[in-house]
Amino acid sequence: MSLPNTNPTNTNAWQNLQKHFSAMETNSIKEMFQKDGTRAEKFHIQWNDFLVDFSKNNITQETLDLLLKLTEEVHLKEAITQYFNGNIINQTENRAVLHTALRAPESATFLVDGINVMPEIYEVKQNIEKFTNEITSGLRTGYTGKPFTDIVNIGIGGSDLGPAMVVEALQYYKNHLNVHFVSNVDGDHVNEIIKKINPETTLFVIVSKTFTTQETLTNSETIRTWFLQSAKQEDVAKHFVAVSTNIQKVTEFGIDANNIFPMWDWVGGRFSLWSAVGLSISLAVGFDNFDKLLKGANQMDEHFKNESFDKNIPVILALLSVWYNNFFGAESEAIIPYTQYLQKLAPYLQQGIMESNGKSIGRDGKPVNYQTGTIIWGEPGTNSQHAFFQLIHQGTKLIPTDFIGFVTPLYGNEDHHDKLMSNFFAQTEALLNGKTAEQVQAEFDKQGMEKSKADYLKPFKVFTGNKPTNTFLIQKLTPENLGSLVAMYEHKIFVQGIIWNIFSYDQWGVELGKQLAKSILEEINSKKVSQHDSSTTLLLNRYLKK
Repeated sequence: MSLPNTNPTNTNAWQNLQKHFSAMETNSIKEMFQKDGTRAEKFHIQWNDFLVDFSKNNITQETLDLLLKLTEEVHLKEAITQYFNGNIINQTENRAVLHTALRAPESATFLVDGINVMPEIYEVKQNIEKFTNEITSGLRTGYTGKPFTDIVNIGIGGSDLGPAMVVEALQYYKNHLNVHFVSNVDGDHVNEIIKKINPETTLFVIVSKTFTTQETLTNSETIRTWFLQSAKQEDVAKHFVAVSTNIQKVTEFGIDANNIFPMWDWVGGRFSLWSAVGLSISLAVGFDNFDKLLKGANQMDEHFKNESFDKNIPVILALLSVWYNNFFGAESEAIIPYTQYLQKLAPYLQQGIMESNGKSIGRDGKPVNYQTGTIIWGEPGTNSQHAFFQLIHQGTKLIPTDFIGFVTPLYGNEDHHDKLMSNFFAQTEALLNGKTAEQVQAEFDKQGMEKSKADYLKPFKVFTGNKPTNTFLIQKLTPENLGSLVAMYEHKIFVQGIIWNIFSYDQWGVELGKQLAKSILEEINSKKVSQHDSSTTLLLNRYLKK
């Protein structure tokens, strides 16, 4: 059973949304609040520790009703069922998409080719738990008998971004182990990490499904060469473990077969932190906290799978994104977490969202005639307020923005937290209301500013407002809530992909550059430049003169 194949622009709902947009395009969100004192009550969702307020968007109940009609016409409900049932929804690679199984309870059933994969998943989880406890307790030691102090995760893409984001986000919960991440094939990256570690007390986790990824293998070889300057070949088995499917290549590297954690082809790389790819997370914060992360994600899975669409957080977020992307022409979305711990959330979601939905071919194999993937960017507040918020407030581009904040500070410093959160609340209000010319003039009058100066400055100090935001007010940054937050965005990706009629779970666009890089590397090694465009030829010849 394949996914539904519907060009959204051919649906009645899309046509009606286009007409509706004509009436909404110049609408004032501020005026809608003034006319309806119950607006926030109507357009928010309270779920577990999450309060999701989407009332500061340019929508009415009619907008929402039309968007919900669109989900019916693209058969979203049926697609969600296929998603969770393990159907081959990644059709171009002939794979199921079951990262949700990785965080499901042991009693659940997830079938791949008619076989329940839950026993295998839990066997791997038990191995992760056992290995984590042996490392963190000091039971398992390095080649000189010293306990491990540092972990180095070697991977790229989903094998790096997910674990790195979560380890950073859960720093408050970390144990005594220091976790480092090597991803870029740039030798400066790996050598800077090497400067910080001791070969006697460092464990290396190589994450590569095929064990053929150029960046990961190059970094792994460099680290192994450095390691063997003070250790013997047989010591590699004590200090290197792998998350991979290629047992032969892993064992040839020198890794003990017992220290290989498997991956599955029904888990895409950018959704793999929930699998053994999350080994570094478990080592950093302990298996119990890793398990809580999984459980939080599972709670969001259940919400997404079972909740009616009008109260379904990922569905509502996806519909709003489609509304702005396809009707208002907004090309990007900003994600602003008001916690330094989530400084890697936007880079992580860049891969998840832009690699998944950056597609121009529909599920029918034909070019789409509408916009798909949005550009994702962001930084933590309040840093971002002193950087790019100028563009959001007074620029010419419409940038829907997600604000993520927490009620309770982890270290209990209320003074810092109150100041942080005052900015959190103020920014969404400022983006909504803006500042009128009359308000600006009143400020000038209060200052006693002369008329000519006031007339000159006034247009520069006016804010149009009417900038859409979603506000996520979460009780506390815990492993469970982080799991729910990440899963929320994962399911938003899925819904967008269904509406846009694209395959969200392949990434053929990643491959072309890899192929060309391989052939160009051969030219660099042989110092013989073959046929290229004149620009590439010029650049290669200049590089080879080094």
